[in-house]
Amino acid sequence: MSEPLNILIVDDDRAILRLFKDFLRRRGSYSIFTARDGTEALKILEQTKVDFCFTDLQMPGMDGIEFASKIHKLDNTIPVVVMTGYPSIDNAIATLKHGVVDYLIKPFNSGEIELTIKRALEQKALFVENMFLKEEIKRKERIDRLNKELANKVGDLKILNMILQEVDWITKSSDLFDLVVQVSADITRCDEAYFYVMEESAGGPILISSFHKGPETGTNGGKAGQADQGRTATEDNSHIIEVFAKKISEGAPFLVNGDHDKVLSDANICSLVTLPFKIRGRLFGVLVAIARHGSEPFTDRELYYLNFLAERATFVIENVALYENIYENLFSTLYAFVEAIEARDPYTKDHSTRVTRLAQKIGKEMGYSDDQLDPLNFSGHLHDIGKLGVPDNILLKPGPLTEKEYEEVKKHPIIGANIVSHLGLLDAEQKIILHHHERWDGKGYPIGLKGKEIPILARILAVADVYDAMASDRAYRKRLDEDVVIETIHQSAGTQFDKEVVDAFSTLYEKGKVRAQA
Repeated sequence: MSEPLNILIVDDDRAILRLFKDFLRRRGSYSIFTARDGTEALKILEQTKVDFCFTDLQMPGMDGIEFASKIHKLDNTIPVVVMTGYPSIDNAIATLKHGVVDYLIKPFNSGEIELTIKRALEQKALFVENMFLKEEIKRKERIDRLNKELANKVGDLKILNMILQEVDWITKSSDLFDLVVQVSADITRCDEAYFYVMEESAGGPILISSFHKGPETGTNGGKAGQADQGRTATEDNSHIIEVFAKKISEGAPFLVNGDHDKVLSDANICSLVTLPFKIRGRLFGVLVAIARHGSEPFTDRELYYLNFLAERATFVIENVALYENIYENLFSTLYAFVEAIEARDPYTKDHSTRVTRLAQKIGKEMGYSDDQLDPLNFSGHLHDIGKLGVPDNILLKPGPLTEKEYEEVKKHPIIGANIVSHLGLLDAEQKIILHHHERWDGKGYPIGLKGKEIPILARILAVADVYDAMASDRAYRKRLDEDVVIETIHQSAGTQFDKEVVDAFSTLYEKGKVRAQA
């Protein structure tokens, strides 16, 4: 059974209050509260939940219109019915503005009371339902707005993460500039992107890399323009950089639309973004992204993406440059060690350089790429660095070595691998240095690896090393005849050497690409 409705009756006429009480109590489904004026009624509202209110229009102190207004502010779902013996258009308009739902014209009979309650409650139900619908619509709008904001943030995170993944994997500064213009095209709607090095001594900006949207794709699917690298900025864009040189030098990114700049408009540029690249406060480059007329202008969001790209790329460039500098200095030191070894033995001068070149030729003949052969550039030059640990009386001995002396010489691959491992260099290079004296039949040193257990680049280096050793003068003998050298290598295929490597060496020799030291 539902709880009775709480009905508040406000009227300074006791007869009216008695009429309501008698009638509603007979119905048995109402709880009745009465007040003689608005002030008394408000106190009841503060203490009791009221479902329905009848109020007289003319009362001392606070009239019915003011009282209805206060009820509406407290709870606009409470139906308020005004009772008056003097109805007028002005009063009707005034009460409707303050949430009054109906009128009872005095005198009225008891039957009208229940009919008015029923009608007002039906209106209340519709009103409440409408409120719920409005709230639901607002809630849905809020959810849609939040979802849109979330989708934008997820999109932002994806783009920023993509920038980090692309840029942070770069290990060569030369690759980074191509990547910067390509990523600029991926994260914006630009038609073109350029990276310039700001070099005053060259008379202006130097174009390092560029991107042009391909007409065949119609999308940001072009490639960094390799052909443009190293050229002075094209005439079409160099004057643009000159115009904005002052703003660029200030070190802040900026966005300009062609509609507001005559220089850009005359150059058929709808929108332009420039991102200065600074290292330790010094401007060294600038990224320029261009949208031509017919394209959409850049947005602040795209400027934010490009600025993030510039900041991250600058950080990586600085680290790569530092690494390359350390790397070059380290190699210079190690190569100096090799030169010191070769200086100890005048018969082996430039041996490491010749071996490296020949090993790379053999590798290319076998179909390996420059990237795959790159470890040879390092390990070839340093393959004998371990001879630093071999005493001069053994290394420079003019005659045959004793067994004990030979055992000392056989330690040099281990010593060399240890030297480069302590310097934190790559594992592939260490293995080439360690295993370049292994044999295909497993009878080599220092480990005794066999067949394909030996790294392929170590197998290639072994052939190049032995060829140059036999074809060069040594402390203990003169160089061998060329025919003897070639025959010895052929006969060692499948025992000392990998036959596939020997075949590639033979092909090179027949093509005249292998020459002994003069």
